[in-house]
Amino acid sequence: MGDAARALPRAAPLLGVHGQRPVADQAPRGRAAMSPRARARKLKLVRPSAGAVSETPVDHPARWSRSGARTLAIASGKGGVGKSNLAANLAVALGERGARVLLVDADLAQASLDLLLGLHPRFDLQHVLAGDRTLEEIQVQGPQGVRLIPASSGMPELADLDDYRRECLLRGLGTLDPAVDLILIDTASGVSRTVTSFCLAADEVLVVTTPEMPAFSDAYSLIKVLHAQGVSRAPRLLVNMACSAEEAEETSHRIRLVARRFLSLELESWGYVPFDPSVGRAVRLQEPVVTAFPHAPSSIAYRALAERLWDPAPRDPDPSSRPLVSERLEA
Repeated sequence: MGDAARALPRAAPLLGVHGQRPVADQAPRGRAAMSPRARARKLKLVRPSAGAVSETPVDHPARWSRSGARTLAIASGKGGVGKSNLAANLAVALGERGARVLLVDADLAQASLDLLLGLHPRFDLQHVLAGDRTLEEIQVQGPQGVRLIPASSGMPELADLDDYRRECLLRGLGTLDPAVDLILIDTASGVSRTVTSFCLAADEVLVVTTPEMPAFSDAYSLIKVLHAQGVSRAPRLLVNMACSAEEAEETSHRIRLVARRFLSLELESWGYVPFDPSVGRAVRLQEPVVTAFPHAPSSIAYRALAERLWDPAPRDPDPSSRPLVSERLEA
């Protein structure tokens, strides 16, 4: 973590330490397998078409078509903080409010959103990157009208795409049908180039942490990396699996204090989701907790966050005022 590692010990009295707690067209289960030859070969780019990844060489930041969609990347410094559960349930809660939601599983090698939503996609992003399908063709319909772009699981070669394929994938996402209100991008955990690219391509970034020291230490590291790379807006912060509002506020306050002191960065808190055993039960049912247990504490928190994010009132009639995905990308 570089000087973040030095900064955090100095800031340990500010951050505090908490005890550990537990964490959490379709086909028959199991995506269509690619042949060993297809998996072994170097991933190529698909033919240009609607929703396909462009083959145009990438030697400059992408410029994409505009849309009224708002894009939110949901990220975390480490795994096990409930980020994907939050993304899935937030998407469904937004759908309940009438929002048209596109959910992108950007954890390219260890995807889980399909399982959390009870979906069994036949194709996913590995087929797009191999040239077998387009982004439009792999989309599946989820609860409350949520559209999911599924990713792969157990494909380590997709964990960190090279610059060319990564930016071409981002370009492809920018050409999708713009008839959505919000695009939620569930990134992988950590600070890889792929993670930061998705974060920098979004309008806003929500960093998820838990009250445990390792989680919010890594959350700070992610925030520092994004800040150093010039993220357009300060990331938002959400505390997951908090035992109480006081614990969540203490965690949020300490991370914001460290960011202010060492990065001169003002972070906005988007509240918290309480620790709730119903989340684990819903995962075992392969159903979002907001539909499986609509009155559970976590479901109430997800709906409150959805209400904060989405106002069903008419939006700006000029769709050219916002990008589908931010024009600002890594070169």
